[in-house]
Amino acid sequence: MRTLVVGWSSVLHGEATAGDVLAMDAVADALDAAGLRYDLAWSAVMCPPGGLRLDDADPSRYTHLVFVCGPATGRSIAELHERFDHCRRIAVGVSVLDPADPVTSGFHRVIARDRPGALAHRDLAARPAPRLVPVLGVYLTSGQHEYGARRRHEAARAGLEEWLGGLDAARLPLETRLDPRDWRLPATAAQVGSVISRLDAVVSMRMHGLVLALRAGVPVLAVDPVAGGGKVTAQARAWDWPAVVGAEELGPGRLGEQLRWCLSAAGRKAAEARSAKDPSGAEQLHDLVRELGGTPRHDPVGRPAEEPVEEPVDERRETAGTPSHQR
Repeated sequence: MRTLVVGWSSVLHGEATAGDVLAMDAVADALDAAGLRYDLAWSAVMCPPGGLRLDDADPSRYTHLVFVCGPATGRSIAELHERFDHCRRIAVGVSVLDPADPVTSGFHRVIARDRPGALAHRDLAARPAPRLVPVLGVYLTSGQHEYGARRRHEAARAGLEEWLGGLDAARLPLETRLDPRDWRLPATAAQVGSVISRLDAVVSMRMHGLVLALRAGVPVLAVDPVAGGGKVTAQARAWDWPAVVGAEELGPGRLGEQLRWCLSAAGRKAAEARSAKDPSGAEQLHDLVRELGGTPRHDPVGRPAEEPVEEPVDERRETAGTPSHQR
């Protein structure tokens, strides 16, 4: 006896959601615990390296087909009934919209999470608890034409996007632009800061991405898309921040090394030390006040200064530490 486990993450025209995948994982865990033999089948888009694509699954190898999660109806499921007609077919954790639907009733057994007139059960995605990964805020840019021939923005962005796509991390695209008319964008700087403060690290091609991350005490991997260094590199020097990758050295090895340091305890400590110091550009404000005939305050922000944290070069090659959301 061998079971093929499928879901909407398996069929060609299905839509893969995190809930679908977690529900399939829950079924796999239950079959493992019971010592039952099974395979998980995936669509071409969702199939992991070495995994089984549903198109490649040989129906003759299986005695049972288990369909997991989502509505138990539609053409894709009807095709599964046809292809695996010799198998005992079971639907589990599904929504039954119409018990008389011939696609739904095509299963030999339906173990529903909800159906008309019946008590609902918790969705299978509630277990097992997902493994937590680092949460990265990402600032990209393709502008800054003022740098002229020194611009490497397109190449830097393409390389950064390819590298980001291969990371096992939750990547959150961010904008420094404010617009109170669009709910998808922050309306105030405070909203931007509130998001950044909850991240494990920031990856930024933008100068203000670097500044706002360090102001919040969040490590930032800064990528300068200007040949020879532009304002991103200049600002990193002003903060004495070491995790900067220039346009000429952009590559997976260098990016990975810097991100590991940012996610380590040393990287977090270094960012928090920068945040603890006066980050306001006080010397520029002092000059402005003097220019206008006033007397600058000694500490316009009112923050006590702290000693800087030194980062030996070899510490930047540490293994990634525990993400902040797990500390």
